[in-house]
Amino acid sequence: MEDLINIFVKSIFIDNMIFAYFLGMCSYLAVSKTVETSVGLGAAVIFVLGITVPVDYLINEYILMPGALSWLSPGLADVDLSFLSFIMFIAVIASMVQLVEMVIEKFSPALYSSLGIFLPLIAVNCSILGGSLFMQERDYANIAEATAFGLGSGVGWFLAIVAIAAIREKIRYSNVPAPLRGLGITFIITGLMGIAFMSFMGIKL
Repeated sequence: MEDLINIFVKSIFIDNMIFAYFLGMCSYLAVSKTVETSVGLGAAVIFVLGITVPVDYLINEYILMPGALSWLSPGLADVDLSFLSFIMFIAVIASMVQLVEMVIEKFSPALYSSLGIFLPLIAVNCSILGGSLFMQERDYANIAEATAFGLGSGVGWFLAIVAIAAIREKIRYSNVPAPLRGLGITFIITGLMGIAFMSFMGIKL
């Protein structure tokens, strides 16, 4: 349990998808104009990462890795399907995003309209695919660790986009120099938040 908590906390603060790796910046910048839409997209990202990372872990362990198919037949022990990783991971991600899109459209049409094109674009969000690729690279011991990493990465992305949305709502009433208004000041604040999150790297987990 302690290992799972460590992975979860580390993926939120130390390995934050936005502030540590700057993945998923397009949606982060475009949707973070209001807290309401940021919460909706952030929740969708948590769901998608929380489902796709463990599913991709199972696919990687039992289908894609060298020798993974030996459970089917000893004659398949030499088969290596790791070259299909990108295709398989993206297929799983696209399926989950389609499910999320249908649910949001059904139960919250207003949020669906406000998110616009960026909701289906979760399927090609770098942070979503990055979660599965990091999971594969780090070779987690079991599906519980992969799930903890996926959920933590989603929560970290959620915190990042909600935080910047709250700040952007406040700075509308600030005297920001004209050349920096909009994305300019947002990039500066994001960089400062990234530096602030680097302080978590000193935490020993």
